Amino acid sequence: MTTLITTDLVLLDANLGTDTTSVIRNLAELIAKTGRASEVAGLFADALAREQKTATGVPGGIAIPHCRSEAVLEPTLAMARLNPAVDFGAKDGPADIVFFIAAPAGADNAHLKLLSKLARSLIKKDFTAALRAAATPADIVALVDDALADKPKPATATAAPGSTGDGGPARSAVPDHTRPPIAGSAGSGAASASVEPPRPKRIVAVTACPTGIAHTYMAADSLVAAAQEAGVDLQVETQGSGAVTPLDPAVIAAADAVIFAVDVDVRGKERFAGKPLVSSPVKRGIDEPAKMVQEAVAASDNPNAHRVPHFGAEEAADRKSESSSESLGAKIKKVLLTGVSYMIPFVAGGGLLIALGFLLGGFQIPDFADKILTTNSLANLPTDFPSQALGPLGAYLGAVAFTIGNLSMSFLVPALAGYIAFGIADRPGIAPGFTAGAIAVFMGAGFLGGLVGGILAGLAAYWIGSWKVPRWLRGLMPVVIIPLLGSIIASGAMLLFLGAPIAALSDGLNSWLTGMTGTSAVVLGIILGLMMCFDLGGPVNKVAYAFAVAGLGAGSIASQAPWEIMATVMAAGMVPPLAMALATVLDKKRFSLAERENGKAAWLLGASFITEGAIPFAAADPLRVIPASMLGGALTGALTMAFHVTSQAPHGGIFVFFAIGNVVMFVVSILAGTIVAGFAVVALKRWAVRKPVDTLATAQPAHQDA
Repeated sequence: MTTLITTDLVLLDANLGTDTTSVIRNLAELIAKTGRASEVAGLFADALAREQKTATGVPGGIAIPHCRSEAVLEPTLAMARLNPAVDFGAKDGPADIVFFIAAPAGADNAHLKLLSKLARSLIKKDFTAALRAAATPADIVALVDDALADKPKPATATAAPGSTGDGGPARSAVPDHTRPPIAGSAGSGAASASVEPPRPKRIVAVTACPTGIAHTYMAADSLVAAAQEAGVDLQVETQGSGAVTPLDPAVIAAADAVIFAVDVDVRGKERFAGKPLVSSPVKRGIDEPAKMVQEAVAASDNPNAHRVPHFGAEEAADRKSESSSESLGAKIKKVLLTGVSYMIPFVAGGGLLIALGFLLGGFQIPDFADKILTTNSLANLPTDFPSQALGPLGAYLGAVAFTIGNLSMSFLVPALAGYIAFGIADRPGIAPGFTAGAIAVFMGAGFLGGLVGGILAGLAAYWIGSWKVPRWLRGLMPVVIIPLLGSIIASGAMLLFLGAPIAALSDGLNSWLTGMTGTSAVVLGIILGLMMCFDLGGPVNKVAYAFAVAGLGAGSIASQAPWEIMATVMAAGMVPPLAMALATVLDKKRFSLAERENGKAAWLLGASFITEGAIPFAAADPLRVIPASMLGGALTGALTMAFHVTSQAPHGGIFVFFAIGNVVMFVVSILAGTIVAGFAVVALKRWAVRKPVDTLATAQPAHQDA
């Protein structure tokens, strides 16, 4: 008997709300109540985030919300038979049977196999019919135990060994006499006396979903079953959470077409290069497996069919064409944020080390660092050092920390440019991008030069990669030709034409930021605060954060405006989760049990500058939570700029206090915004309430009688 599910984890004919958020929250509460999760907030947030990536409803009135979470203490199944049914995004209507699959972040393969076996059972009509007919929770537990038990497969099974959740390839049951043997396999000796019938089409497939628990294996089984009905030989590689057994290279080589039913990148995609391709989200492999098989068969006979790209610039071009439906703004945002995301580790490590250098060696350590490191050592501590240093040892260690941090920060612009180019042209764009970024630093063009240089390098690399070249030259394109010509074009343009104007613009911007005082600085703080709280970690929030991080390297003791902007962004981003935590204390009855649990976790999330800690509250009540958060964030942004609070660290919240200048006002500003936002959301929940229609209807006659 499995320990994944017990009668305490089963709800029959339960009303868990009218939307997916309510159902997931109630099931997360149930799992936590039984002691299988350490907190409701973390489990609910992880499951809701997974649901928002791809709807988990599948045909047949079934939904499988699932996640891996640090909050889960042991692998768990919670089941609810809903009344009323709730729409989980399936094409055939709402779901009345919901299985919440909760796996620990480090779940072992044995448990992941069991969870995937349950997911596969849910596409079987006899199993779901039995679930609907079950009279007691004990009946449900027994049905699940039977589904998860290792029992012999019937003779008509449609999947070969290895397809039961262990990551091995699933295979359609095409009769052996119709399947031509693969080279080197047994049984290929004697020729048949009779005429062999035409061999069936051979298709290989890869299925993968973000968590790798449910949809990965359900899509695999659905495709195998559809291929069997169509008389197609199909083998599937499930790239799930457990161990992955790759398809045999000989099987791939013999395949007529490839199906990718995935929500994440395919591991080892180059193995399928040149094969006709049908690609879709993993959920389509569950909803429309027959159509995908038909499309793959048709693609195998079509010389103009879309194909798996070869590695390098061709793959980058393929990705570009796949994203052609995106708007220009979305493409630009994705590329710029790619550069910023790869740049942040350089900034984070470098900024904290520089701050540590100031803490140990005093604010004059930049003037002493080079001399100390060239003439002193741990065995020969300096005698000439800043008066604010923590003694000779502090001065020496401060010089070490400052120098390492300063060198790390010197990669800021090249990394930004290099990975912007990577976002446009994939790997061939990295070298031209880094080179253009280095030229931007040389020209004094700053992060603006890095932005321009990265875009130029990416476009140049992408254009060169699109050239039609002889086959013998293709291997040299991504490693020699594209980096060489891309660097010449992008860096040449920066040196000859663009570097000097951008440097002048950058100097002007730095002068303007440095000269901001009074009202202008406060207005900028308000704008940044509003942006940080508008979508709680979404695109607008990321734009403000990227703006602050990109300029962080330009800060110095003499020019602290970039550090002030960083402090403003971080402080305002801490307000929403802290405010929601405070609100749950101020007026508990206005919040559900799950929200009160979320509030406990939000204290730490907010203190750590994890704005997303307020998402569960905003998802449940956006029209009250978001305006209140923006009000508090705007106040915090105004105060931090007005009091010239600085931060040399791009992340960490209150835990990087040593990198915060004027830390007292940093805390005061956050507290002020938190209090305002907390009271605002409570006030909105108390008084900005629309009365239900039935309440109004029953109140009217009573008024008339009076």
